[in-house]
Amino acid sequence: MRVIEKLQNAVKTMFSFEILPPLKGENINSIWNAIDPLMEFKPAYINITYHREEIYYKKLHNGLLEERVKRKRPGTVGISSAIMHKYKTQVVPHIICGGFTKEETEDALIDLQFLGINDVLVLRGDVDAASQKFIQTQGGHLYALDLIKQITNLNHGIFLDDEIENLTPTNFSIGVAAYPEKHMESPNHEAGIEHLKMKIDAGAEYVVTQMFFDNEKYFSFVDKCRQAGIKVPIIPGLKPISVKNHLNILPHRFHIDIPDALSKEIYNCKTNEQIRQLGIEWSIFQAKDLIKKGVASIHFFTMGKSDNIYKIAKEIY
Repeated sequence: MRVIEKLQNAVKTMFSFEILPPLKGENINSIWNAIDPLMEFKPAYINITYHREEIYYKKLHNGLLEERVKRKRPGTVGISSAIMHKYKTQVVPHIICGGFTKEETEDALIDLQFLGINDVLVLRGDVDAASQKFIQTQGGHLYALDLIKQITNLNHGIFLDDEIENLTPTNFSIGVAAYPEKHMESPNHEAGIEHLKMKIDAGAEYVVTQMFFDNEKYFSFVDKCRQAGIKVPIIPGLKPISVKNHLNILPHRFHIDIPDALSKEIYNCKTNEQIRQLGIEWSIFQAKDLIKKGVASIHFFTMGKSDNIYKIAKEIY
């Protein structure tokens, strides 16, 4: 059963979470250590992030700089398959524009289909760290909308090579991301919802939101989406604050507000351990409210560490 069917048939609020592939050189045990405790709560699906290459410059002996390219976290397709077979649970690998040509994307999707993975979350991908702009890969997509259209074409048996014979359509369920508090590059909130509607019309079947710390922002966003004709499930994404630096990093990077009550409590904490506990309690408060309002699922961002997510899930599931 694909994610969209699970969301449509949910009788109580489902639990899901996102993990990062291990850094290059690390073994897969770091993934098992993060996932093992959370299996107690029977996750409906597990998301696995995809990461594009990074460009950096190494200083040579002659003083010149040499451009180099590296991918810190490869292995999304392989890890997705390993998780699915080890835990017998649904997996949702991320598919991104940045770092991949259309042909490489098609090949990755074919690999996923062969492995029996029929769910993907489609994203444009992160901006370049140095320029703070999204850099399109030559031969790749600039927008998530175009990537959705490519996957939808595959679902209809339309491949990049129009001379292929005996085509077998794929069967991907497509999820997309959205920002309840406006994407940092969007001119306004309404424009962001218009772009989201275009993604739904192109074939996306459900939405997972970026993190938020004020539930009213989520409910307001859902209302505006419904008014715009977006009828698909909109899954709230939660991330517990764990360090004081999040007060500055998260609003800057994700264009979100930290509620005044939460920020004041964080400033009053003496240690990061106290802040981590506060983040857990705030997320529990958010999750209980969301469940009370009848959301189909809650999605948690682990950032590779699951001890705080475990404590939250223990209280609400």
